[in-house]
Amino acid sequence: MSKTGSKSAKERFQQVFWLGFLVVSLAYAWYSFYAPPNEIRWSTVPAEAQALARAEGKPMVFFLTATWCSPCRIMKRQVWADGEVTQKVNAGFVPVLLDVDDPVSQPVMERYNVSGSPWTFITDGDGNVLDYRFGAVDKAEFLAMLASATGDGVTR
Repeated sequence: MSKTGSKSAKERFQQVFWLGFLVVSLAYAWYSFYAPPNEIRWSTVPAEAQALARAEGKPMVFFLTATWCSPCRIMKRQVWADGEVTQKVNAGFVPVLLDVDDPVSQPVMERYNVSGSPWTFITDGDGNVLDYRFGAVDKAEFLAMLASATGDGVTR
């Protein structure tokens, strides 16, 4: 900065650059971690979910997530909060939401050889895997998983 108090073009550019960088970084952080609530009737107790699935003759859909998982949050925003997904999951499945860092999840993670998150898989009432994905899944792919698991004419 010169003695008169005016900024040079280089100093002004640096100021604008770093301010822009800060704004973009904050926007990306919000995008990565914002997850709106959803209306899915989640179970967090796998044994209870399996008993309900058997009693109602429905498959189970598992979503294994973590509080630190950015792709999980994006899925919660783009897939799980969607009205069509909510309707189909609540009507035809027993949904199970598990945090991979919670000790309650360990038996499920060991049984299905899960390491990390996000994991999305569909099982029958006995726990046999019908379909699964590791990593983020978009709405279209998730709806195809649901249709495949229920025999709604979509093949994989």
